[in-house]
Amino acid sequence: MFNDGFVDGLESAAKAVLPDYVYGYFAGIAGGGESVQDATELWNTVRFRPRSFTNYASLQTGTSVLGHAVDTPVLAAPMAQQNAATPLAEVAMARAVRDAGSLLGISTNTSVPFDQIASVGAPWWFQVYVMRDQGLSNALVERAAAAGAKALILTVETTRLTSAGLTIDPHFWPESPSKKRLGNLLGEDLVGLPSDATESSQNLSLDVIEELRDRTGLEVVVKGILRADDARAAVDAGAAGIIVSTHGGRRLGASVSSIAALPAVIQSVGNDCEVYVDSGIRSGVHVAAALALGAQAVFVGRPLMWGLAAAGESGAASVLAHFTQELCETMAGIGAGTISDLTPDLIA
Repeated sequence: MFNDGFVDGLESAAKAVLPDYVYGYFAGIAGGGESVQDATELWNTVRFRPRSFTNYASLQTGTSVLGHAVDTPVLAAPMAQQNAATPLAEVAMARAVRDAGSLLGISTNTSVPFDQIASVGAPWWFQVYVMRDQGLSNALVERAAAAGAKALILTVETTRLTSAGLTIDPHFWPESPSKKRLGNLLGEDLVGLPSDATESSQNLSLDVIEELRDRTGLEVVVKGILRADDARAAVDAGAAGIIVSTHGGRRLGASVSSIAALPAVIQSVGNDCEVYVDSGIRSGVHVAAALALGAQAVFVGRPLMWGLAAAGESGAASVLAHFTQELCETMAGIGAGTISDLTPDLIA
């Protein structure tokens, strides 16, 4: 059994070794941080109604995401600037994910070439920000598909971070290897373009879902959905999955939490797509709750970043192991032998 405060301990260890501005970027929130404060508190309010007279020889945490088998439903969220946490960046994270039998989200803003990540052998999805110059986005998704990405994560919200006097925008960090981003764009890609060409487009339409599918042949999962009508519209436009997400509280301070939005989104899409959730998930108990509410899997972000910063690959691996072990313990306690046994009737 893991000690209480596991994630808090990793965050403290990470904070001790990171520059203030890097820690500030990873911990950054939008507005007054209301959605961050609410998120974990609301996951903590979930109570289960355990089953009795269950019969299972062993606990099985295996499931599938878009038809790809994984050993755990705890997936690694796409996170930028992992090279500021450890020099190996996404390569270290990919090794931890591979060994856990999980799946990795790769940020648009990774500094690591796709082929280096792919060579590790972990399955990965590429997270897409549609840029103001869409030709740059097109180049990235084509390169990701060619390198072996299994799907695209179209992110439809952007971050609006606040800080307590820290320069947390990586564009303005001191010159160092950790400042590098967009490692899969080439110098010639940017020739003649305005300085804001790589910034996120503020004019997204549903058509981009089909455009990305047609361009790459990959399924598209839409991340950042918090409304049932948006979820339904995305699926009708061709999305294969929805990630219910507040971007870890980085989108809007006064946002509804992901757990509050999840049931309506699931109801709106039915069996027409897979639904995932992130933001505020800090334990295997929360994972069990998300799956019982109807999520196919969960994405975990900051806890993995704290582990990566504190202890590199082994730190990230410890988070995946910790969450999956706690999930097993919770499944045993509520009478669920497999992931498919985690059903809404278990939620009190």
